[in-house]
Amino acid sequence: MRPYQPLFTPITINKCVIKNRYTMAPIGTIGIGDADGGFNQRGVDHYARRARGGVGLIVTGVTYIENTVEQHKMPNSVCSTYNPSHFVRTSRELTERVHAYDAKIFLQISAGFGRVAAESLGDTPPIGPSAVSHCWLDKTCREISVEEIRSIVKNCGEGALYAKHAGFDGVQIHAVHEGYLLDQFAMTLFNHRTDEYGGSLDNRLRFTREIIEEIKERCGDDFPVTMRYSLKSFIKSPGDGALPGEEFVEKGRDIEEGIEVAKLLEKYGYDALDVDVGCYDAWWWSHPPLYMEKGLYRPFAKIVKESVGIPIICAGRMDDPDMALESLRSGECDMIGIGRPLLADPDYVKKVMVGKTQTIRPCLSCHEGCMGRLLESSTINCAVNPQACRERVTRLVPALKSKKVLVIGGGVAGCEAARVLKLRGHEPVLYEKSGRLGGNLIPGGVPGFKKDDHALIRWYETVLNDIGVEIHLNSEADAQLAKSGYDAVIVAAGAVPKTIKLDGGEPAFTAADVLNGSKIPEGKTVIIGGGLVGCELALWLAGKGNEVTIVEIEQDLLSTGGPLYKANHDLLKALINYKGIDVICGVQAKEYKNGLLTLTNGETRVADSVILAVGYTENDSIYNELVHQVDEIYLLGDARKVSNIMYAIWDAFEVASDM
Repeated sequence: MRPYQPLFTPITINKCVIKNRYTMAPIGTIGIGDADGGFNQRGVDHYARRARGGVGLIVTGVTYIENTVEQHKMPNSVCSTYNPSHFVRTSRELTERVHAYDAKIFLQISAGFGRVAAESLGDTPPIGPSAVSHCWLDKTCREISVEEIRSIVKNCGEGALYAKHAGFDGVQIHAVHEGYLLDQFAMTLFNHRTDEYGGSLDNRLRFTREIIEEIKERCGDDFPVTMRYSLKSFIKSPGDGALPGEEFVEKGRDIEEGIEVAKLLEKYGYDALDVDVGCYDAWWWSHPPLYMEKGLYRPFAKIVKESVGIPIICAGRMDDPDMALESLRSGECDMIGIGRPLLADPDYVKKVMVGKTQTIRPCLSCHEGCMGRLLESSTINCAVNPQACRERVTRLVPALKSKKVLVIGGGVAGCEAARVLKLRGHEPVLYEKSGRLGGNLIPGGVPGFKKDDHALIRWYETVLNDIGVEIHLNSEADAQLAKSGYDAVIVAAGAVPKTIKLDGGEPAFTAADVLNGSKIPEGKTVIIGGGLVGCELALWLAGKGNEVTIVEIEQDLLSTGGPLYKANHDLLKALINYKGIDVICGVQAKEYKNGLLTLTNGETRVADSVILAVGYTENDSIYNELVHQVDEIYLLGDARKVSNIMYAIWDAFEVASDM
């Protein structure tokens, strides 16, 4: 028997039989919808690829069911009622392809965003259950009328019926979760109504009850309807979320009320609950970054599981198969939700099923390719998988003529280039001057919360070995080598830490020195540089017991070293404050002498050690030497421009897939 066999037993939601316990957690559909509210080819390919990878149930990202009460910029996302015949036509192709792999697919439909709508439509006020402040905008929400509530309810029924006609196996309601409109109605913090939709808990959930009644009337009792549900809000006050381990007074929904809500949702007829915690006001709970522990929703899912009799889905960094198996066996949940891990590796489930977990490309929980690009570029992708949501246009094509390619540098850019070249039929030969692959991910992945960086290195080591890439470690490539029989050269030599010289003569060392273990700071430590590297280093050292101060020349932390997704950015800054790390911004370090660091504003700090985290410099010297001597040469990754993991991998994929 394979070790993860229990994860591959069937489960039934209502009368829908799902072949295994893995569900693709919903991730927004912006970028995979077309101008008429249907799914575009990119979206169809995206979901079909995850079905081919073995997942039992796919829940699409959020789709709209109306554009009148709460106006959206169209085209914006999939909308089942915008052009119903077109929606059914495009969705039918999607569901038929998913069903070919014996997977099931539910359409997630939105009852409204309310005070958390990310977009502004000029002077049109956002809606809400009451006249409450908007989460993002400097606006007060307009209280939605009873007639408008009933209009949304009617459209939810119509949208679900169109979904059924299109071949979807069920729907998920979005949501009494994360502070969306139904969630706002459910909380007294945002619902101040005195009519039948306010006051008692049952009244505050009336909107939610009427939606499922409408859908079941339109689609039949056998048509599955699930609910995305947050047991607890973690709101200290509007716009202010609680941190892990922090003692606070819950102003949103507490666990006691959350249990009652779950029971009522079951009573109303919802067929399963997709459980998490959090709210837009505490966004790091709803979209957990790498600084949150894996499996963070497990105890909350268990509370709900013990309170209701319908299936419970648990997501939230559940990308460890052993954790997933334990969660299922211990009765915490009935299904495992994974969203971002399926962007990173669409074959995740299949690899777990056959026990080849070492070949799973890891999700870094960085958010840069998924939520970050969703907000910044209006599309979904993945930092470590350039083919995510671009399956058709990035399909690798065998090379017409095999080339022998020298790859200089074994960081992620060099590894990705070598991988793609080999898969296409080229002969890459990789030279790395150090004793292992990974480049700056080696020091970067030392803190416990960055361990998936090291998992990515291990994945490259495994894959490159499996496909037979020739690798030379402890070998530094030079110009003579580059000109000795290679058809092309890729320079991916990475970047080196910047240093600054302080008056006083006492030595300071770099963040890489500390992370690599060659320098061990003790006692009072000052980190010069409050970008991403400096802040993560400070958080790690504070956790080890160091008394840490950050000195940053800019007026605020994390002003450099981006891009950094909002949930990651906000949580990291909040943790810096919560852990008692001293922060001094808008000044420079001037002198380090006799254990005392003097700043340009005259302040001083006792420092047993000073660490430099002032950025990196492109290591492009060999490229500059070769650029006019080699016919085909490319400069990739940090050697071209210091950035982040995503752009190193994406640039390498782009070049190697077209050589």
